[in-house]
Amino acid sequence: MIQILTFLFFTLLVAVISYFATRNTPENTSDGYFLGGRSLTGVVIAGSLLLTNLSTEQIVGLNGAAFKEGILVMAWETLAAIAMVVTAVVLLPRYLKGGITTVPQFLERRYDKFTKTITSGLFLSGYVVVLLPIVLYSGALAINTMFGIPELLNVSNSTALWITVWGIGITGSIYAIFGGLKAVAVSDTINAVGLLIGGLMIPFFGLLLIGDGSLSEGVTILIETSPEKFKALGNNKASVPFGTIFTGMMLVQLFYWGTNQAIIQRALGAKNLKEGQKGLLLASFIKILGPLIVVLPGIIAFHLFGSTLDNPDQAYPLLVSKVLPASLLGFFAAVLFGAVLSSFNSALNSSVTLFGLDIYKSHINKEASEKQVVKIGKTFGIFLAILSMFIAPFIANAPDGLFGYLQEVNGCYSIPILTIILVGYLTKYVPAIAAKVGLISGVVLYSISQFILKPFVFGDENYPHFLHVMAILFVLNVIIMLIIGKLYPRETPYKAYESNEVDITPWKYVKAAGIGITVIVIGIYIYFA
Repeated sequence: MIQILTFLFFTLLVAVISYFATRNTPENTSDGYFLGGRSLTGVVIAGSLLLTNLSTEQIVGLNGAAFKEGILVMAWETLAAIAMVVTAVVLLPRYLKGGITTVPQFLERRYDKFTKTITSGLFLSGYVVVLLPIVLYSGALAINTMFGIPELLNVSNSTALWITVWGIGITGSIYAIFGGLKAVAVSDTINAVGLLIGGLMIPFFGLLLIGDGSLSEGVTILIETSPEKFKALGNNKASVPFGTIFTGMMLVQLFYWGTNQAIIQRALGAKNLKEGQKGLLLASFIKILGPLIVVLPGIIAFHLFGSTLDNPDQAYPLLVSKVLPASLLGFFAAVLFGAVLSSFNSALNSSVTLFGLDIYKSHINKEASEKQVVKIGKTFGIFLAILSMFIAPFIANAPDGLFGYLQEVNGCYSIPILTIILVGYLTKYVPAIAAKVGLISGVVLYSISQFILKPFVFGDENYPHFLHVMAILFVLNVIIMLIIGKLYPRETPYKAYESNEVDITPWKYVKAAGIGITVIVIGIYIYFA
């Protein structure tokens, strides 16, 4: 009973703090609702970035992958730090200088309105079919396993999953739809602190258990009994072969941290460039410590549970239930619940933004006031939330390895969007038709590759890794766009739009901090190699 009371207390405390922190933020304007009034500071941005990313699909899925393969899956965490440095130094100054609210807004200026609409549609389809349902499912799986919800309510696992999914979904919708970005960001920051503390407690208590009360002995035993789990360089059969680090892995990371609306929207809400860069770099430094939370527990779970688990994605919640003292279980469950809400409501808030600004105002009601845009965005958000809550429970039938499955499916839209954004920034004469061809060919070719050729023609064993496929198609799409640009160039060169909405004076330590973070990441790989 104490666990449930602690859970409810901490969850309500975060909600109350978020309400009082955001009650004076104007929400009847686009900037107020979608970007928190462009008032976010570096610490708030860092906390929101980390918790938006670090949800249960990450914690549960990546620890499940580590349970099977070991530390090599840390590539998804550590290499993210470099992508965040690139975003802080290269992309964010351009975004803020242009005064954009959404990434597709830039695409409209660079190419045309239809390119923006296609991109927004791809983002929305990815959110509703893949990201939102997976976040809900993985969160429900963790809560159900930790609290024993099926036994507590005397219902089947399937029924408990539906109940928890809808509980998470409704709560997250209230934050995202009725609170706007600032409510999301403030609640994220509070939960981020709790998640860092709680997340580090799991390997701490796990190692104490293995070492019979000695932390150092626990580390020694873990390394001696499972040395194969501490090799950072994966072979060709691994989920992350070493070669993919130099191909598709960095492209995926750059898309996620530099162009994904659900993530970059936090930095777009910065009060100035300096605060945005501070937030990104602080988050990137903390991200380097991510494997302690999302990889090490999976290896500890392997040591404790061995091959007794049928579903690796249950490794983390089972470990939490086993090693965490009962008095702390409610607190950690509340923090994990907050992490689930963060990813869910962040993606939902971004979906509302994309639909309201890039589809409704651009195509349905061009004369709509800002108040109308916000209102219709909220209505769409409710529809999207309900749809994702219906889809989520069916992911229980998805293949093993939730995190890898998520990354592979995301490739349908991530690489095409990254391609047209980078070509758009780095060239001046590539026309709008090239962007449309790049988007369509990227989606179609990747879908044919991964969902027809791989399973039905060549077989999984004989086909290139999906990260290599992403890199190949990225290069191919860039070449196609450049050829079209050569044959049918724009009549006039593209000139970047400049806005005076925020101060774009860079943080004076941005380059030094970026170099330092990159060196640390390389050092980690050298050490574990």
